[in-house]
Amino acid sequence: MDRKHEKYERLLARARALAPVPTAVAHPCDESSLAGAVDAAKMGLITPILVGPAARIRATAEKCGLDISGLELVDTPHSHASAAEAVRLVREGRAECLMKGSLHTDELMGAVVAREGGLRTARRVSHCFVMDVPTYSEVLIVSDAAVNIAPTLEDKVDIVQNAIDLAHALGIEDVRVAILSAMETVNPKVPSTIEAAALCKMADRGQITGAILDGPLALDNAINLRAAQIKNIRSPVAGRANVLIVPDLEAGNMLAKSLSFLADADAAGIVLGARVPIILTSRADSVTTRLASCAVAALVAKARREALSKVVA
Repeated sequence: MDRKHEKYERLLARARALAPVPTAVAHPCDESSLAGAVDAAKMGLITPILVGPAARIRATAEKCGLDISGLELVDTPHSHASAAEAVRLVREGRAECLMKGSLHTDELMGAVVAREGGLRTARRVSHCFVMDVPTYSEVLIVSDAAVNIAPTLEDKVDIVQNAIDLAHALGIEDVRVAILSAMETVNPKVPSTIEAAALCKMADRGQITGAILDGPLALDNAINLRAAQIKNIRSPVAGRANVLIVPDLEAGNMLAKSLSFLADADAAGIVLGARVPIILTSRADSVTTRLASCAVAALVAKARREALSKVVA
Protein backbone atom coordinates (compact mmCIF):
# COMPACT_ATOMS: atom_id res chain seq x y z
CA MET A 1 0.00 0.00 0.00
CA ASP A 2 1.38 3.39 -1.01
CA ARG A 3 1.96 5.75 1.85
CA LYS A 4 0.52 9.23 1.96
CA HIS A 5 2.66 12.32 1.33
CA GLU A 6 0.83 14.95 3.37
CA LYS A 7 3.82 17.28 3.73
CA TYR A 8 4.56 17.29 0.01
CA GLU A 9 0.86 17.61 -0.79
CA ARG A 10 0.78 20.84 1.24
CA LEU A 11 3.78 22.19 -0.70
CA LEU A 12 2.19 21.22 -4.01
CA ALA A 13 -1.07 22.94 -3.04
CA ARG A 14 0.79 26.17 -2.18
CA ALA A 15 2.73 26.08 -5.46
CA ARG A 16 -0.30 25.25 -7.62
CA ALA A 17 -1.98 28.40 -6.35
CA LEU A 18 0.74 30.40 -8.13
CA ALA A 19 1.23 31.09 -11.84
CA PRO A 20 3.48 28.49 -13.54
CA VAL A 21 7.15 29.48 -13.37
CA PRO A 22 9.08 29.72 -16.68
CA THR A 23 11.78 27.06 -16.31
CA ALA A 24 14.76 26.26 -18.55
CA VAL A 25 15.12 22.46 -18.60
CA ALA A 26 18.70 21.57 -19.54
CA HIS A 27 19.07 18.53 -21.82
CA PRO A 28 15.90 16.51 -21.07
CA CYS A 29 16.88 13.62 -23.35
CA ASP A 30 15.69 10.62 -21.33
CA GLU A 31 12.26 9.52 -20.15
CA SER A 32 12.59 10.45 -16.48
CA SER A 33 13.80 14.03 -17.02
CA LEU A 34 11.42 14.78 -19.89
CA ALA A 35 8.44 13.20 -18.12
CA GLY A 36 9.27 15.18 -14.98
CA ALA A 37 9.08 18.45 -16.90
CA VAL A 38 5.89 17.44 -18.72
CA ASP A 39 4.19 16.27 -15.52
CA ALA A 40 5.11 19.48 -13.69
CA ALA A 41 3.71 21.49 -16.60
CA LYS A 42 0.45 19.53 -16.51
CA MET A 43 0.13 20.28 -12.82
CA GLY A 44 0.66 23.99 -13.48
CA LEU A 45 3.89 24.25 -11.49
CA ILE A 46 6.25 25.28 -14.31
CA THR A 47 6.23 26.37 -17.94
CA PRO A 48 9.14 24.34 -19.35
CA ILE A 49 11.51 25.57 -22.04
CA LEU A 50 13.16 22.38 -23.30
CA VAL A 51 16.82 23.02 -24.12
CA GLY A 52 18.70 20.26 -25.94
CA PRO A 53 19.08 18.37 -29.23
CA ALA A 54 15.61 18.79 -30.72
CA ALA A 55 15.60 15.51 -32.64
CA ARG A 56 16.59 13.50 -29.55
CA ILE A 57 13.99 15.23 -27.37
CA ARG A 58 11.23 14.64 -29.94
CA ALA A 59 12.30 11.01 -30.33
CA THR A 60 12.24 10.50 -26.56
CA ALA A 61 8.80 12.08 -26.34
CA GLU A 62 7.44 9.88 -29.11
CA LYS A 63 8.96 6.73 -27.64
CA CYS A 64 7.55 7.44 -24.17
CA GLY A 65 4.18 8.77 -25.29
CA LEU A 66 4.77 12.30 -23.99
CA ASP A 67 3.02 15.27 -25.59
CA ILE A 68 5.48 18.17 -25.93
CA SER A 69 3.68 19.89 -28.80
CA GLY A 70 2.77 22.92 -26.69
CA LEU A 71 6.24 23.39 -25.18
CA GLU A 72 9.01 25.68 -26.44
CA LEU A 73 12.02 23.75 -27.72
CA VAL A 74 15.48 25.32 -28.04
CA ASP A 75 17.82 23.22 -30.21
CA THR A 76 21.42 22.62 -29.05
CA PRO A 77 24.06 20.20 -30.36
CA HIS A 78 25.12 18.52 -27.09
CA SER A 79 24.80 18.54 -23.29
CA HIS A 80 27.51 21.16 -22.68
CA ALA A 81 25.75 23.56 -25.03
CA SER A 82 22.41 22.71 -23.41
CA ALA A 83 23.71 23.77 -19.99
CA ALA A 84 25.17 27.02 -21.36
CA GLU A 85 22.01 27.88 -23.31
CA ALA A 86 19.72 27.14 -20.35
CA VAL A 87 21.83 29.46 -18.17
CA ARG A 88 21.69 32.12 -20.89
CA LEU A 89 17.88 31.97 -20.92
CA VAL A 90 17.93 32.65 -17.18
CA ARG A 91 20.35 35.56 -17.56
CA GLU A 92 18.09 37.06 -20.23
CA GLY A 93 15.13 36.87 -17.86
CA ARG A 94 13.22 34.34 -19.97
CA ALA A 95 13.35 31.71 -17.21
CA GLU A 96 12.98 32.06 -13.44
CA CYS A 97 14.13 28.51 -12.64
CA LEU A 98 16.70 26.08 -14.00
CA MET A 99 16.01 22.33 -14.11
CA LYS A 100 18.49 19.50 -14.60
CA GLY A 101 17.76 17.08 -17.41
CA SER A 102 19.77 13.99 -18.34
CA LEU A 103 23.18 15.66 -18.24
CA HIS A 104 25.58 15.23 -15.32
CA THR A 105 25.12 17.54 -12.33
CA ASP A 106 28.74 18.76 -12.59
CA GLU A 107 28.14 19.84 -16.19
CA LEU A 108 25.09 21.91 -15.28
CA MET A 109 26.68 23.41 -12.17
CA GLY A 110 29.83 24.25 -14.15
CA ALA A 111 27.72 26.53 -16.36
CA VAL A 112 25.95 27.98 -13.29
CA VAL A 113 29.13 28.94 -11.43
CA ALA A 114 31.12 30.09 -14.49
CA ARG A 115 32.72 33.47 -13.78
CA GLU A 116 31.72 34.71 -17.21
CA GLY A 117 28.08 34.26 -18.10
CA GLY A 118 27.14 32.19 -15.05
CA LEU A 119 24.52 32.73 -12.35
CA ARG A 120 26.73 33.54 -9.38
CA THR A 121 25.66 35.88 -6.59
CA ALA A 122 27.47 37.03 -3.46
CA ARG A 123 26.19 33.86 -1.75
CA ARG A 124 27.86 30.47 -1.77
CA VAL A 125 25.84 28.02 -3.87
CA SER A 126 24.49 25.14 -1.76
CA HIS A 127 22.10 22.22 -2.04
CA CYS A 128 19.12 21.39 0.16
CA PHE A 129 17.06 18.24 0.40
CA VAL A 130 13.48 18.98 1.40
CA MET A 131 12.56 15.67 2.99
CA ASP A 132 9.19 14.14 3.72
CA VAL A 133 10.02 11.62 6.47
CA PRO A 134 6.96 9.53 7.44
CA THR A 135 7.98 9.32 11.09
CA TYR A 136 8.68 13.06 11.50
CA SER A 137 5.94 15.61 12.08
CA GLU A 138 7.09 18.26 9.61
CA VAL A 139 9.19 18.82 6.50
CA LEU A 140 12.89 18.36 7.24
CA ILE A 141 15.54 20.38 5.35
CA VAL A 142 19.01 18.78 5.10
CA SER A 143 22.03 20.74 3.83
CA ASP A 144 24.52 20.36 2.21
CA ALA A 145 24.53 16.83 0.84
CA ALA A 146 25.33 17.38 -2.84
CA VAL A 147 27.42 20.46 -3.72
CA ASN A 148 29.94 21.56 -1.06
CA ILE A 149 32.35 18.71 -0.32
CA ALA A 150 34.23 20.08 2.69
CA PRO A 151 32.73 23.51 3.46
CA THR A 152 34.67 26.03 5.52
CA LEU A 153 33.09 27.99 8.36
CA GLU A 154 32.63 30.89 5.94
CA ASP A 155 30.88 28.56 3.47
CA LYS A 156 28.64 27.24 6.23
CA VAL A 157 27.34 30.73 7.00
CA ASP A 158 25.87 30.83 3.49
CA ILE A 159 24.76 27.19 3.63
CA VAL A 160 22.81 27.93 6.83
CA GLN A 161 21.35 31.20 5.52
CA ASN A 162 20.30 29.57 2.23
CA ALA A 163 18.51 26.81 4.17
CA ILE A 164 16.78 29.35 6.45
CA ASP A 165 15.60 31.41 3.47
CA LEU A 166 14.30 28.21 1.86
CA ALA A 167 12.35 27.33 5.00
CA HIS A 168 10.67 30.74 4.98
CA ALA A 169 9.86 30.41 1.26
CA LEU A 170 8.12 27.12 2.07
CA GLY A 171 5.95 28.88 4.64
CA ILE A 172 7.79 27.63 7.74
CA GLU A 173 7.54 30.45 10.26
CA ASP A 174 9.39 28.90 13.21
CA VAL A 175 12.72 27.83 11.71
CA ARG A 176 14.81 25.72 14.11
CA VAL A 177 18.31 24.91 12.85
CA ALA A 178 20.43 22.12 14.33
CA ILE A 179 24.14 22.23 13.50
CA LEU A 180 25.06 18.55 13.55
CA SER A 181 28.16 16.78 14.75
CA ALA A 182 28.91 13.43 16.39
CA MET A 183 28.31 14.91 19.84
CA GLU A 184 26.52 17.75 21.56
CA THR A 185 29.50 19.19 23.44
CA VAL A 186 32.26 21.41 22.06
CA ASN A 187 35.39 19.32 21.64
CA PRO A 188 38.58 20.97 20.32
CA LYS A 189 39.53 17.64 18.71
CA VAL A 190 36.37 17.63 16.59
CA PRO A 191 36.42 20.73 14.32
CA SER A 192 32.71 20.48 13.42
CA THR A 193 31.77 21.10 17.06
CA ILE A 194 33.80 24.32 17.15
CA GLU A 195 32.27 25.50 13.87
CA ALA A 196 28.79 24.69 15.19
CA ALA A 197 29.40 26.82 18.28
CA ALA A 198 30.74 29.65 16.11
CA LEU A 199 27.70 29.56 13.82
CA CYS A 200 25.39 29.79 16.82
CA LYS A 201 27.27 32.82 18.16
CA MET A 202 27.17 34.41 14.70
CA ALA A 203 23.39 34.03 14.80
CA ASP A 204 23.38 35.71 18.22
CA ARG A 205 25.28 38.63 16.68
CA GLY A 206 22.95 38.96 13.67
CA GLN A 207 25.40 37.54 11.11
CA ILE A 208 22.85 34.78 10.40
CA THR A 209 19.19 35.77 10.56
CA GLY A 210 15.68 34.38 10.43
CA ALA A 211 16.00 31.32 12.66
CA ILE A 212 16.97 29.88 16.02
CA LEU A 213 20.25 27.96 15.86
CA ASP A 214 21.69 25.40 18.25
CA GLY A 215 24.76 23.23 18.03
CA PRO A 216 26.69 21.17 18.19
CA LEU A 217 23.91 18.61 18.39
CA ALA A 218 24.07 14.90 17.64
CA LEU A 219 21.36 13.66 15.31
CA ASP A 220 19.40 11.91 18.05
CA ASN A 221 19.05 14.95 20.29
CA ALA A 222 18.41 17.23 17.30
CA ILE A 223 15.25 15.41 16.25
CA ASN A 224 14.12 13.43 19.31
CA LEU A 225 12.84 15.24 22.41
CA ARG A 226 13.38 12.24 24.68
CA ALA A 227 17.02 11.98 23.61
CA ALA A 228 17.50 15.71 24.29
CA GLN A 229 15.88 15.39 27.72
CA ILE A 230 18.08 12.44 28.68
CA LYS A 231 21.16 14.54 27.84
CA ASN A 232 19.69 17.53 29.78
CA ILE A 233 19.84 19.73 26.69
CA ARG A 234 17.51 22.70 27.17
CA SER A 235 16.96 24.51 23.92
CA PRO A 236 14.06 25.49 21.62
CA VAL A 237 15.83 23.54 18.82
CA ALA A 238 16.88 20.26 20.46
CA GLY A 239 14.42 17.50 19.67
CA ARG A 240 12.41 19.79 17.38
CA ALA A 241 14.78 20.79 14.55
CA ASN A 242 13.33 21.32 11.08
CA VAL A 243 16.66 22.23 9.44
CA LEU A 244 19.70 19.96 9.79
CA ILE A 245 23.12 21.34 8.80
CA VAL A 246 25.69 18.57 8.33
CA PRO A 247 29.48 18.86 8.77
CA ASP A 248 30.34 17.87 5.18
CA LEU A 249 28.98 16.33 1.99
CA GLU A 250 29.75 12.75 3.03
CA ALA A 251 27.76 13.06 6.25
CA GLY A 252 24.89 14.79 4.46
CA ASN A 253 24.76 12.27 1.64
CA MET A 254 24.70 9.35 4.07
CA LEU A 255 22.05 11.00 6.23
CA ALA A 256 19.75 11.80 3.30
CA LYS A 257 20.13 8.35 1.74
CA SER A 258 19.63 6.64 5.09
CA LEU A 259 16.35 8.50 5.53
CA SER A 260 15.32 7.66 1.96
CA PHE A 261 16.18 3.97 1.93
CA LEU A 262 15.72 3.00 5.58
CA ALA A 263 12.89 5.33 6.62
CA ASP A 264 10.94 5.52 3.33
CA ALA A 265 11.51 9.27 3.07
CA ASP A 266 11.18 11.31 -0.12
CA ALA A 267 13.90 13.84 -0.88
CA ALA A 268 13.13 16.79 -3.15
CA GLY A 269 16.35 18.50 -4.23
CA ILE A 270 17.08 22.16 -4.91
CA VAL A 271 20.19 24.32 -5.27
CA LEU A 272 20.15 27.81 -3.76
CA GLY A 273 22.50 30.78 -3.75
CA ALA A 274 22.46 31.33 -7.53
CA ARG A 275 20.34 33.94 -9.31
CA VAL A 276 17.46 31.48 -9.55
CA PRO A 277 16.52 28.20 -7.85
CA ILE A 278 17.93 25.12 -9.57
CA ILE A 279 15.91 21.90 -9.58
CA LEU A 280 18.21 18.89 -9.19
CA THR A 281 16.48 15.59 -9.78
CA SER A 282 17.80 12.04 -9.89
CA ARG A 283 16.86 9.22 -12.23
CA ALA A 284 15.85 7.28 -9.10
CA ASP A 285 13.36 9.96 -8.00
CA SER A 286 9.68 9.08 -7.84
CA VAL A 287 7.07 11.17 -9.66
CA THR A 288 6.03 12.61 -6.28
CA THR A 289 9.58 13.69 -5.52
CA ARG A 290 10.06 15.29 -8.96
CA LEU A 291 6.86 17.27 -8.62
CA ALA A 292 7.78 18.29 -5.07
CA SER A 293 11.16 19.57 -6.32
CA CYS A 294 9.35 21.73 -8.89
CA ALA A 295 6.91 22.96 -6.24
CA VAL A 296 9.78 23.93 -3.94
CA ALA A 297 11.48 25.84 -6.79
CA ALA A 298 8.23 27.65 -7.62
CA LEU A 299 7.86 28.79 -4.00
CA VAL A 300 11.51 29.93 -3.88
CA ALA A 301 11.05 31.84 -7.16
CA LYS A 302 8.02 33.60 -5.65
CA ALA A 303 9.99 34.57 -2.54
CA ARG A 304 12.82 35.85 -4.76
CA ARG A 305 10.40 38.01 -6.79
CA GLU A 306 8.95 39.47 -3.60
CA ALA A 307 12.41 40.22 -2.18
CA LEU A 308 13.47 41.93 -5.42
CA SER A 309 10.28 44.02 -5.50
CA LYS A 310 11.03 45.28 -1.97
CA VAL A 311 14.55 46.28 -3.04
CA VAL A 312 13.21 48.15 -6.07
CA ALA A 313 10.52 49.85 -3.99
